[in-house]
Amino acid sequence: MFFCLKRVTLLLCLITLCSCVNEEEFPDTPSGNFEALWQIIDEHYCFFDYKQHEYGLDWQQLYNIYKVRANSNISDYQLFEVLTDMLSELRDGHVNLSTTFDYGRYWKWHEDYPTNFSDTLQRRYLGTDYRIASGMRYRLLDDNIGYIYYGSFSNPVGESSLNEIIEHFMFCNGLILDIRGNGGGDLTNAEKLAARFCNEKTLVGYLQHKTGKGHNDFSEMEPQYIEPSSKLRWQKNVVVLTNREVYSAANEFVKYMKCMPYVKIVGDHTGGGAGMPFTSSLPNGWTVRFSACPMYDRNRQQTEFGIDPDYFVSLSDDDYVKGKDSLIEFARLLLVE
Repeated sequence: MFFCLKRVTLLLCLITLCSCVNEEEFPDTPSGNFEALWQIIDEHYCFFDYKQHEYGLDWQQLYNIYKVRANSNISDYQLFEVLTDMLSELRDGHVNLSTTFDYGRYWKWHEDYPTNFSDTLQRRYLGTDYRIASGMRYRLLDDNIGYIYYGSFSNPVGESSLNEIIEHFMFCNGLILDIRGNGGGDLTNAEKLAARFCNEKTLVGYLQHKTGKGHNDFSEMEPQYIEPSSKLRWQKNVVVLTNREVYSAANEFVKYMKCMPYVKIVGDHTGGGAGMPFTSSLPNGWTVRFSACPMYDRNRQQTEFGIDPDYFVSLSDDDYVKGKDSLIEFARLLLVE
């Protein structure tokens, strides 16, 4: 899920990375591929200090542990398991190993938690005659509350479509923007959508990029801003619904929306994913993706492990039996207060 931020900043980040990834050549052997992967991560991954502080990550110690498993007698499938296990120690959903036979991933950021979302319940609220525009499903609920579900920031956001959606809800009492299950996508779409809730240039966070191979070689923090849209903007209360599957560009969107007027975040802690991902290749052709440029909130705090909502609300069994979505119902009450 590549992010589109300030173009100059992104270009600097990529030039820095491209200039030093794979400087040293390694043989296409199990041990050679292991050494190549360990060095790529060691020189370019961006969260070592933060994760050492949070849960004691020791990358050098992991080298010693996993090196003995990457011997010359193992198959490609066994090597894939070794390398994937090592990468999983980073606890990062943006770290992946791609091969022709499997995709190494770390998804515990949402797999170990309740989804707090039900397609069955959502159909009750949306019905079958809902509208669809720019990947968003939307309709007016019976208490004059607007409801939008946006499941992926990979779906392009059209400015004309956003105008139509805002006009459709112009006379409603408030808006529910449901991004549960949204694993990210193109950050440009997140910026476009957030700009419709912004009335002035707003500081929403900071970005750094790597400047060298050391774990602490970073640029100064560069501010991120959201500029108000020149098109129609929303001027009433809005509730954003989140769960643990909100990740990457969707996590960034929540970060933006917490800075906007009239906005409350309801649901669960988001999944995180605050590193701009980059890719490189191993001698055997396998592709590794990793977090390369860290992003922070407006208070310069990490959001790699997610963002707290303003109101923690979970999907309850009692509501489910009654055909009610606890998060949507809480949002409706919040919007009519």
